[in-house]
Amino acid sequence: MVVKLGGGLITDKSSLKSPRTDIIDSICNEISHLVSLGNSVIIVHGAGSYGHLIAKKWSLSHGLRKDISEQQREAVKIVRSDMRELSSLVSKSLRDRGIETVTFPPSDWAKNTGDSFEGDVSIFDSFPTNVVPITFGDVVHVDGGAEFGILSGDDLMARISIEIPSVTHCVFLLGDAEGMMDKPPHLEGSKLIKLWKSGEIVETEHNSEQDVTGGIELKAERASLISKKVEEVWFINGNCPERLSELLTDGTTIGTKIVS
Repeated sequence: MVVKLGGGLITDKSSLKSPRTDIIDSICNEISHLVSLGNSVIIVHGAGSYGHLIAKKWSLSHGLRKDISEQQREAVKIVRSDMRELSSLVSKSLRDRGIETVTFPPSDWAKNTGDSFEGDVSIFDSFPTNVVPITFGDVVHVDGGAEFGILSGDDLMARISIEIPSVTHCVFLLGDAEGMMDKPPHLEGSKLIKLWKSGEIVETEHNSEQDVTGGIELKAERASLISKKVEEVWFINGNCPERLSELLTDGTTIGTKIVS
């Protein structure tokens, strides 16, 4: 199972470096339970307030700008450091529950952006069941004058899920909804879409002030790609992590299944 912990789930996106440690712990409880039952889990997590706010301020997703290049390069260092700090919170929570972890910061092993980024994702497929590999959205080197860019956790999800043959389940844990909704989840009357495939129109809302990687639209695009290779691709409410076990046990749960 490849599990994406959304940045807006494990942090408060509106406030710099504000982890939701209770949510992180509840998810890690569930993952430790899955591992204890013999399941292999790979974790990808988003940046939330550890990456998006500074990246937005200094336009890191657009690459190097001559007028603010010094500030941008410093911001790149800060975001990379902050992302490792956030990842260490996830890792510590798992270790506290007896699960060994190995962390792979993308700035160490990947370059370029989008789902065709350069990097060998087979590194995540060489661990015993009781070891959970972790990676995350990060600022990576980009060829050419751009110098750097943002590699989204959703692109990492796509490559890992598609290229590792043993993946049977790919789950995106969301922070603000039961799954994919027919309209933005905060609007009255919004309803859960139980089955979704690429091309079906959904009314979405993207907070460009906080998010620099594309929001639910990018998740849907990447999930659709994954569904061509992996049968069980889901959007699930990360505030109810027990639904991961329910999905494995019953073959279904409350959420949105993405189909090709």
